[in-house]
Amino acid sequence: MSDTPFNTLAEFQDLLEIQPQENRDACQAASARNGQLTKPPSALGRLEDLAIWYAGWRGVAAPKIKSPQVVVFAGNHGIAAQGVSAFPPEVTGQMVLNFQHGGAAINQMCKTFGADLSVHGLDLDHPTDDFTKGPAMSESSVIAALQTGWNAVDDDADLLVAGEMGIGNTTSAAAIACALFGGKADNWVGRGTGVTDEGLALKAHVVNQGLAANPTAAGNGLEALRCLGGRELAAIAGAIASARAKSIPVILDGFICTAAAACLAVARDGALDHAVAGHLSAEGAHGVLLKNIGKQPLLSLGLRLGEGSGAALAIGILQGAVACHSGMATFAEAGVTDA
Repeated sequence: MSDTPFNTLAEFQDLLEIQPQENRDACQAASARNGQLTKPPSALGRLEDLAIWYAGWRGVAAPKIKSPQVVVFAGNHGIAAQGVSAFPPEVTGQMVLNFQHGGAAINQMCKTFGADLSVHGLDLDHPTDDFTKGPAMSESSVIAALQTGWNAVDDDADLLVAGEMGIGNTTSAAAIACALFGGKADNWVGRGTGVTDEGLALKAHVVNQGLAANPTAAGNGLEALRCLGGRELAAIAGAIASARAKSIPVILDGFICTAAAACLAVARDGALDHAVAGHLSAEGAHGVLLKNIGKQPLLSLGLRLGEGSGAALAIGILQGAVACHSGMATFAEAGVTDA
């Protein structure tokens, strides 16, 4: 038996139905505090909303961010053998070593913003099955990945970013998005690691084949994750759900992370209320996917690296919002006349 509170997809679905909500008293207290700070009303724009949102999930009117956590999950995909990426599958394992040795972009982001980083390779020697021929994962396989993500979240973290590495996973994310929200495969696939026009057409073809081979994925969040996802995407979903259970706010990364998160959003309305979108990536369909789950990105810098890098950069935005909210003096404290 696992030490997680679920061992089947049905149990995971049930868990999503009873996840905690934000602390409304803390939200009201944070909002009241915001109205007393030494600034004109709404002068800090969206930063004010972010701080109040964060306070609601932490249950404290004037919170602090002391222990941000970044988790990066890596997995290999059976569809990579079809040539959907500009890089070979062995790059996944090589990049995991790079993460562990501190040489990747995500390592630098974590150092900059004081985030703890952990890296999890998920059965890298055994790619998922080719989803053009049937489900990418069995129920036991997707559950194992969800459990890895769930257990990766530190109870003492006060902010979570989940990143990914996996050759072929932009195709997987596109297939998930198409299954959940419809439309043409051509509109969901993108350049990913830099594929050619021919490669782009191949990705759309692979997505169409995957949808045809997995009809149960249509409109079904957890089935889409199992049938069209990868172990790293499932681990991201597990981590996001685990953070919710612990009232830890989440910053979503790019297209792949957002596709994993969308599986939760479709499975349970409001499942992402504790999450904000860190950035809008250069992957063309990311903006459409964000609109489908009702998230407005904090940054738009043309990033398309993955690894959790865009969301990790947005840690600084949230840190700034919370620092201003909790550290600024009120008019009364500062002896400043309130308009």
